Order: sequence, then structure tokens, then C-alpha cells
Amino acid sequence: MNVNVPNATPADLLSRVVRAKDMPWQKMRFDGCEMKTLLFDPSSGLATALMRMAPGAVLPDHEHVLIEQTYVLEGSLVDKEGPDAGIEVGPGEFVWRPAGSRHTAWSPKGGLFLAMFQIPNKFFEKDGRVTDASGQDWDPAWKALLTA
Repeated sequence: MNVNVPNATPADLLSRVVRAKDMPWQKMRFDGCEMKTLLFDPSSGLATALMRMAPGAVLPDHEHVLIEQTYVLEGSLVDKEGPDAGIEVGPGEFVWRPAGSRHTAWSPKGGLFLAMFQIPNKFFEKDGRVTDASGQDWDPAWKALLTA
């Protein structure tokens, strides 16, 4: 029994192998954006995903609720709008963003990224709603994790 994980059974402590190459790409609601979820823990909001963006694809105005980390495997990721507008991250480069950072991400050449974050991003819709990446209203779906 591992003393660092209360009530854990031996099965709880086994490694989980994810064979990403065998997983299908899931289309996101943003044109040209797809992902493969490698890890998602709904109780904490912890997520790790492979993200693929077609050339010219955009992740619209969004806020990283907690720390977000991205490692660029192929192509590039550019801050199109926001306080870091113009920053470009290329293959082999890593960027992390503090909680509360907000921007529009763009992949002018297309790209493949490993993204790690906690609690889904807040997307600011043109009609004033705040949603998650799936389009659900953000507060009812995720706010409780911040107050837990």
C-alpha cells in the first residue's frame, strides 16, 4: 500500500498505457482542430491531450483557468491576439501560461502539440456566453472544481 495515496488498492496504482497511435482523432468544435485525450480526471480537471491543428486553424479567445503547458512536436503555435500577441513556439519548444492568461491561439503552418492543463479553458463566445471547449456553459460544468 502506498502511504501517499489514501485508500488506494494495488490496482489503483498500476501504470496506464495509452497507445495514442491507435486512437482516432476527435474533431473539436473549432474548424481544423482535433485532439486525442491521453488523460482526463474529471474530479480534478487534470487533462493531457495531443492536439492537431490544420494550417490556419484558430482556437478563439480563451482563458487558461489554471496553468497550461504546451510542447510543440510539429509546426508552430502563435499568439494571434492577447498580451503576448506575436509569440511563436516551434518544434521542440515548450510554453506554459499562468492561471488567468487569455489569448487567441493560431497555427499558421499547422501543428501537433502535447497540451497539459487543469480544468478546461474558458472560451469567450461572441454572444457573451462563457463556455468550455465542448460548448457547455462553463460555470455549471466546472466552477465547483475551483471551490472544492
